[in-house]
Amino acid sequence: MQIDLVTLVVEEYDPAIAFFTEVLGFELAEDSPSLTNDGRAKRWVVVRPPGAGTGLLLARADGPRQAAVVGEQTAGRVGFFLRVDDFDASYERMRAAGVTFVREPRSEPYGRVAVFLDIAGNRWDLLGA
Repeated sequence: MQIDLVTLVVEEYDPAIAFFTEVLGFELAEDSPSLTNDGRAKRWVVVRPPGAGTGLLLARADGPRQAAVVGEQTAGRVGFFLRVDDFDASYERMRAAGVTFVREPRSEPYGRVAVFLDIAGNRWDLLGA
């Protein structure tokens, strides 16, 4: 058993794809036309870290209720965790790409950690050695 996808509600597909692929280095696993439950056009967009099994389903907000959770899916808590092999290199690359860090790097018993915001405003932990 495994978790295959986690939905991340975003404002628009293309800027979110660019953030996750160009800034974070994820792979675009799928970008296919699809339909909402009531037959309107949408896209099925999945991004994954290289070699990862679990991916993110980037879902464009559909209506005011979904738009209200963009960037607030975990009510301001860190809700996503990105583990990297080279923390310092990843941190510097992300800063150079304009990623907003809301907590600077610190050392914890489990390794180095810094909190950053994704394109929607959700909080992530960048984790590594």
